[in-house]
Amino acid sequence: MFKALRKFSFLNFVERVGNALPHPATLFAIFAGSVLILSFIAHWVDWNAIHPVTKEVIEPVNLLSKEGIHRVLLEMVENFTGFAPLGIVLVAMLGIGMAEGSGLIGALIRKLVLSAPKKLLTFVLVFSGILSNFASDIGYVLLIPLAGVIFLSVGRHPIAGMAAAFAGVSGGFSANLILGTIDPLLAGLSQEAARIVDPVYEVNPTANYYFMVASTFIVAAAGTWVTERIVAPRLGEYKGEHEENLDPLSKKERKGLRVAGLTVLGILAIVLIGIIPEHGFLRGHDGSILNGPVIKGVVAWLFILAGGAGVAYGIATGKYKNDSDIVKGMTDSIKTLSAYIVLVFFAAQFVAYFKWSNLGLIFAIKGADFLVSLNVGLIPLLIMFVILSATINMFMGSASAKWAVLAPIFIPVFMFLGYSPELSQVVFRIGDSVTNIISPMMSFFALIIAFIQKYDKNAGIGTIISTMLPYTIAFFIAWVILLVLWVWFDIPLGPGVSLHL
Repeated sequence: MFKALRKFSFLNFVERVGNALPHPATLFAIFAGSVLILSFIAHWVDWNAIHPVTKEVIEPVNLLSKEGIHRVLLEMVENFTGFAPLGIVLVAMLGIGMAEGSGLIGALIRKLVLSAPKKLLTFVLVFSGILSNFASDIGYVLLIPLAGVIFLSVGRHPIAGMAAAFAGVSGGFSANLILGTIDPLLAGLSQEAARIVDPVYEVNPTANYYFMVASTFIVAAAGTWVTERIVAPRLGEYKGEHEENLDPLSKKERKGLRVAGLTVLGILAIVLIGIIPEHGFLRGHDGSILNGPVIKGVVAWLFILAGGAGVAYGIATGKYKNDSDIVKGMTDSIKTLSAYIVLVFFAAQFVAYFKWSNLGLIFAIKGADFLVSLNVGLIPLLIMFVILSATINMFMGSASAKWAVLAPIFIPVFMFLGYSPELSQVVFRIGDSVTNIISPMMSFFALIIAFIQKYDKNAGIGTIISTMLPYTIAFFIAWVILLVLWVWFDIPLGPGVSLHL
């Protein structure tokens, strides 16, 4: 791929430039301050846009006004404590801390590595990252750090393993074999946009399912290739202080794994009892599983499963002798997040200011209007729409927020061209995925920096972007080729979903 990006010279340049920037926490503080200034300038020059649905004039909000300054000061604490990834990470790490403190995670990794073919390890990590998307954010807080430990245990660079998992979890966000919470959300927005043209049009959550399934294997293969041919060779041999031993499991550890496994099966049995009956207690108010606490409360279940299995393993192996031992495991895991918590404070302010200012919304509307005005053919329009979505994703983190703006513009355009709303949605999802892994606006970007700094204390934003940029390029190329072939051969996007109206 571009001669391995000219034998990494370009990536090394990106890393040097990125890491020459201030500390990530300082950088987010600068970003936050810049948004305040930009909001004033945008307000001063009266930069606005017309919302495609409400026809409301979206104007920039001056955050350096009296009201803006009051809001900055009064909501500073709420921005921090209400930053969604913070609570998710803290709760998940409490459960993981119980499992890690007991020795369960180490034993599981050793068993996995000792029994799995090493040639398939990278593919399995990328593939697992993609599949983890159906369970919301579990991949970020569990799989990515584990991938580093797994690679280290087989003598490979841990950051290469984390990059492979991150590529699957975040870059492969719109690929999966299982429907997730994002599918009904996007389908609902697509349906509302489609009804601008056809008042009775319906878009189902399964609208892009066939394309998602095919994408899963394409993205996993592309992620594996990038890891083995670009990322791992560029990182070279790991010479850090961290080590992972691969001693065979002892009799006591094997017993602990059996007890932990039975505990997990017991918890899963309770889950099945709650979702199998039509009116099960773990189904949503509408009777569906997708809207129930099993899917939407996946982080709570991660805490219960990891914590329950960890305690069971610890008791069986004698590692946990009393409640103080358990609490110590939880405490130790939270200590590792101290740098992340500091970084999140500034990142949360930046994200909040950007949202309050309306700058991201105005940028999205202006970009979409420009693209439509070009009036090009279908294939060029599809490719440019992917690029637009990918670009906007660098400034707006929420997929649903972006699609709420773009759907009412592009779905009617595609429908008037004779193409289905489901096609518009799948094109948007490609662009929304490929730049997740290089976007500082991605909610878990700060967490990834903290994970990588475990193995490289000097790592910064430049390290992340230079490591993940090859995945973005490879995913973009692979996905666009798949999309063009899909349209060329007129393959249904999902059950009963045609490309054409």
